[in-house]
Amino acid sequence: MKRIAVSVLACVSLLAGAQQPKPAGTSLGSVTVSGSMPVEKSYRKMVEGMDLFERLKPEFAPQAQLRYKLLPRKPGTNMDDVQLEVVGNTFAYPVAVAPDRTFTLARDAKAIAEDAVVSPNRKRLTMTWRTEVRTPGLPANTRRLGDLRLECRVGIQASLVSNTNPLTQAISDLLTSPTRYCSQKNSKYLFFAERALFSVTLESGTRREVLAIDQLYAKASDDPGLKADLPFCDCEVMLDRTYFLPLGDASWPDDTRVVFEFMEDAP
Repeated sequence: MKRIAVSVLACVSLLAGAQQPKPAGTSLGSVTVSGSMPVEKSYRKMVEGMDLFERLKPEFAPQAQLRYKLLPRKPGTNMDDVQLEVVGNTFAYPVAVAPDRTFTLARDAKAIAEDAVVSPNRKRLTMTWRTEVRTPGLPANTRRLGDLRLECRVGIQASLVSNTNPLTQAISDLLTSPTRYCSQKNSKYLFFAERALFSVTLESGTRREVLAIDQLYAKASDDPGLKADLPFCDCEVMLDRTYFLPLGDASWPDDTRVVFEFMEDAP
């Protein structure tokens, strides 16, 4: 398997929980799927992610808030006006999606009992999902490392990352613990910035370190088979926005600032 499929997908994308989508052509409330299965997620797993966030928030991000986020995966995917629903066996109700494509879920015992899914009106594999954990009041173009450490844990617990490569499934059993995986010094959990990246810098007190090129762009600079590998990565249309972080490196405290310089702002 090529490098990006091993370093990115075997460590990250395989963590997506295998969902049981509704048959093509089935009406899911106001979401009608025709010709392809929806890119849906387990409501139960997403609530488990919310529970994990509440448990770990005091340790990693005491002031932060959690939202879920929708992102494009395939070229040409229309991410405007996505309709999102929680769909069970006997009900379906809409979920409000904000202009920045983030949303929250209400806790619903009936949805858990019916093993409901969170379903957008988009075809399977055309989009992907992430968590967004943000502490308010940070400077522009800045994130907090503790927030991102918690994003990794919640994202894995919620089984959000989408994957198409069945060859990675055998490795997924090794990575079922969000704490174990996200505590690795060289964890390859894939993060997405808001825009195309020029550089990412870690800052803590007087210590400053610019991430190496192989921590950006999903290691594409070290992948001669990139064109063949990209369909197996949910970074396919966001390659220039991706980055890895030293999540398990305790020498960087949770208050470390992750500072982005974007291509359009670069000198």
